[in-house]
Amino acid sequence: MFIFMFLLQDPRAVRFFDRRDYYTAHGENATFIAKTYYHTTTAMRQLGSGSNALSSVSVSRNMFETIARDLLLERTDHTLELYEGSGSNWRLVKSGTPGNIGSFEDVLFANSEMQDSPVVVALSLNYRENGCTIGLGFVDLTKRVLGMAEFLDDSHFTNVESAFVALGCKECILPIESGKSTENRMLCDVLTKCGVMLTEKKKSEFKTRDLVQDLGRLVKGPIEPVRDLVSGFEFAPGALGALLSYAELLADESNYENYTLRSYNLDSYMRLDSAAMRALNVLESKTDANKNFSLFGLMNRTCTAGMGKRLLHVWLKQPLVDVKEINSRLDIVQAFVEDTALRQDLRQHLKRISDIERLMHNIQKRRAGLQHIVKLYQSSIRLPYIKSALERYDGQFSTMMRSRYLEPIELWTDDEHLNKFIGLVEASVDLDQLENREYMISPSYDSILANLKDQQELLESQIQNLHRQTADDLDLPMDKALKLDKGTQFGHVFRITKKEEPKIRKKLNTQFIILETRKDGVKFTNTKLKKLGDQYQQILEEYKSCQKKLVDRVVQTAATFSEVFESLAEIISELDVLLSFADLASSCPTPYTRPDITSSDEGDITLEGCRHPCVEAQDWVNFIPNDCKLVRGKTWFQIITGPNMGGKSTFIRQVGVNILMAQVGSFVPCDNASISVRDCIFARVGAGDCQLRGVSTFMQEMLETASILKGATDKSLIIIDELGRGTSTYDGFGLAWAICEHIVEVIKAPTLFATHFHELTALALENVSNDSQKQIVGVANYHVSAHIDSSTRKLTMLYKVEPGACDQSFGIHVAEFANFPESVVTLAREKAAELEDFSPSATSLNHTTQEVGSKRKRAFEPDDMSQGAAKARQFLEAFVALPLETMDKMQALQEVKKLTDTLEKDAENCNWLQQFL
Repeated sequence: MFIFMFLLQDPRAVRFFDRRDYYTAHGENATFIAKTYYHTTTAMRQLGSGSNALSSVSVSRNMFETIARDLLLERTDHTLELYEGSGSNWRLVKSGTPGNIGSFEDVLFANSEMQDSPVVVALSLNYRENGCTIGLGFVDLTKRVLGMAEFLDDSHFTNVESAFVALGCKECILPIESGKSTENRMLCDVLTKCGVMLTEKKKSEFKTRDLVQDLGRLVKGPIEPVRDLVSGFEFAPGALGALLSYAELLADESNYENYTLRSYNLDSYMRLDSAAMRALNVLESKTDANKNFSLFGLMNRTCTAGMGKRLLHVWLKQPLVDVKEINSRLDIVQAFVEDTALRQDLRQHLKRISDIERLMHNIQKRRAGLQHIVKLYQSSIRLPYIKSALERYDGQFSTMMRSRYLEPIELWTDDEHLNKFIGLVEASVDLDQLENREYMISPSYDSILANLKDQQELLESQIQNLHRQTADDLDLPMDKALKLDKGTQFGHVFRITKKEEPKIRKKLNTQFIILETRKDGVKFTNTKLKKLGDQYQQILEEYKSCQKKLVDRVVQTAATFSEVFESLAEIISELDVLLSFADLASSCPTPYTRPDITSSDEGDITLEGCRHPCVEAQDWVNFIPNDCKLVRGKTWFQIITGPNMGGKSTFIRQVGVNILMAQVGSFVPCDNASISVRDCIFARVGAGDCQLRGVSTFMQEMLETASILKGATDKSLIIIDELGRGTSTYDGFGLAWAICEHIVEVIKAPTLFATHFHELTALALENVSNDSQKQIVGVANYHVSAHIDSSTRKLTMLYKVEPGACDQSFGIHVAEFANFPESVVTLAREKAAELEDFSPSATSLNHTTQEVGSKRKRAFEPDDMSQGAAKARQFLEAFVALPLETMDKMQALQEVKKLTDTLEKDAENCNWLQQFL
């Protein structure tokens, strides 16, 4: 592998060499492939010896497809290169990155649908005193969309992260100098969190010179709107210029006038960061035990081949914030839920629709054959059925159904548009041959082709006559004993079995030319057959050549219908997703309900009988629904306490999931739902450390919380689980309290805050505080209930969320659930009891009050406790300072009496102290 030694070192590149029947990889690539995909280094062999030895691994064609799919669609840390050639003469023929998979599409999607279209983003960063202005350009190479956005961002790049999530970004282009500063290390963290590959390019590539002219060649339509759009941005055009250069869009003429250009506004959709996407399990993960573990897996009941899935992916990353548009989607879903016959009818037709977007993409790229044209045709002839099904609907949303779907379908399927394409295919393609899975141009489509077909048929009949005549001459039954083989290495030949050969050996040797004698028989010919066979082969080659030219012409003509098919694909995939929502809503054991949607500055968030859609879909779960009422000024900030495994995390997540589903346009798993639209969902649920980036659990927790505090507004929804537990108890509690106060007083966003810090529940008491300066409004305590049997001390989780605080910990009971050894549980109880005796929280409990269920009531105000604790501390410190070793008994008793008298005097105004006296 002489060539391998001279390739530039690129730690990200995985290089394969095509050996026709298989592929090879070498050096570090070979080690990576052997360990990652074969899980053993025994798959490797050494080429050469000594210091020149080179590791090598062979990869079959099927395995190459698996590796390519993993590198380009799953991971985002490698690029892929494919070389062709031999000896020392190899050349790069294909290269792909997670954002630019174009050259490997034939491999990646040969045997599977395209689930999601990757996007490449370029960023231009411009630091000012008030923050950083981001110029963003993006390109979706499969959908042929170019876009620009510009926005201010904070030091945590929360808006960039939201844009990465919403666009489904797989690769980000940055100027080389960008990676050096502290700010840009934060940006690299965002890339890692979102699973985006970083590609660095020279700053000179971020140029705007000739951009309008270049875009004018790529974008369909006149150049004026392009010029107007570009002039509206300051930094985004530079980023877009870098993308055009990186993706080499102008080098491929099939791109010309096939792209659309749009501006992207972050405020058009609900913003979601990577932490929220993970916390709410929005998209599927490799580790999911079944498809219902993720919201996408649960909601994906689409019927079309790929188109619906991709649109659902986009919608889940871009929930709507426009009340009117959300209600439009909900109206259509309601129509489909109420009209079962319409829903089932449409779904049956959609199952017959191919992936129109991908077919058109291949046709425009000149990578298509007649098979692609036929698939488009077969999808096209289903559209009249879809149209007539929609026409039959006469429910309350019939006007919207007509304007949104029926009229556009009628427009695009008339004689000037789709019917023209159907006519082209019916005239040009031999549809009768489709039963034999043969894709041929109809001979009647072209006079030259028709003439060649006639000659071909004439020669075929002459060869048949010769076959019959030869059978008579040799006195052998035609086809049974004397067979005619065509398409062999000798062209047309006669063949008889070895058993028959002795009977006619004499004639064979004198009148025919024997070509081959094998187990399957003797092949022979004569001058007549050879002449006819050669003529037939020549006509066949001419026919194939003519056929190929005509196929190219048909494909070229089909490419002119791109606008028709793109518009129809949009309509069909939207119908597919909304039908999918309706199917989910009506087929669940407990049906979903339509949410009432109000704008973000009015209304509350009320979810009655709310369930978690993914949890209730698991076979082993009997889900207990709960109510959640986030009411402005009353219960806008909810502190939720209760035992581990009691359902706190599930409850707070299900609220986020329900709101996200509603804003996507789906019904929700509730008995009744009213939702004030949220512009953003922040979710900090569970913290995992990331040693690779040198980030501890607590640091990760603080970084995520910082992005909430910087990015959240009163129109957001905040979901926080177990904040502050990544560090020591008092530090963590102090941070948790301060963060809660900041959210309540400054951000004012509806918040669900699940915690084990029972002391935090005192925040709600400040709702009713007399101190007008310190009054905190809208905080309420809730707890998940559990029951402890007084005789057996066994814990039963009730999974119900009820008003009020829970000030009892159930950790040891949960340990019993996990079958801890009896001795460990007993010791834990003893130690917990000891610590409770010394802890401030233990002394804050009035043990004389009657227990209600298993919850103990707080008897003292926080101020009372803090004053009393300070006096108690003074008493203890004074007692410790007494020089008892130098005193006699009487002196010591007198000094102690003085101290207790002082304490009793202090206790007159402090209920908390009185319990000790």
